[in-house]
Amino acid sequence: MDSAGYVILSRLTLQERATAVLANNVANADTPGFRANRTLFGEQISRAAGVEGPAALRRTAYVQDRATWRQGEQGPVQQTGNPLDVAITGDGFFGVETPRGERFTRAGRFSLGPDGRILDMQGNALLSDQGQPLAIAPGDTRIEILGDGTVRSENGPIGKLRVVRFEDTQRLRAEGDRHYDAAGEQPLPVDRPALIQGAVEGSNVQPIAEMTRLTAELREFQFATQFAENEGQRVQSVIDRLLRTRN
Repeated sequence: MDSAGYVILSRLTLQERATAVLANNVANADTPGFRANRTLFGEQISRAAGVEGPAALRRTAYVQDRATWRQGEQGPVQQTGNPLDVAITGDGFFGVETPRGERFTRAGRFSLGPDGRILDMQGNALLSDQGQPLAIAPGDTRIEILGDGTVRSENGPIGKLRVVRFEDTQRLRAEGDRHYDAAGEQPLPVDRPALIQGAVEGSNVQPIAEMTRLTAELREFQFATQFAENEGQRVQSVIDRLLRTRN
């Protein structure tokens, strides 16, 4: 295959990836705390040796996948009325205990487990600032979560939520749609978190804008596919002519 074929194949590969990322964003438009992902592509220049002519004709530009990054804008805060739901306004992540170790999330939709522990939507225990699962005693009926993360009931203090931040949130490794692995980044305690009880932070995905992007990417993928088909026909035509000439 000549250079044109390889160039369009590189474009097709990354166009498919861009479409998949946008489709995942659309699928998580209603996922609490979800952050939209964006792809970053660049050029990989290949210079041909021993080719005469202008410099522009001696190089080939391929598409290169550079990175995928997350948009940091906060999602809308939605009132739920559930006293165990908590939204973070501003910087911060909740710490939760999972079978893989501590993970971090902004999805503040919590519920009470059979043993009194506060659990996230996957059944992982919400951690206190002491690194232990928070549990509600059977006699506690009126749960209050203050803005600084303090949890208390009519029977007194229960604990304080573990809310942390990271110097570079782009380095966090996503696990599913709600959890992040610190991936070597040091979690730093947020001394004065701004929490809202009875509310959940929604996804920062804007469905209409995202569908527009997805439609545009699908069209680009179709154009690239048509170009690849035409290029294949051109190459086959050249081969057929050469064979006829030899015969």
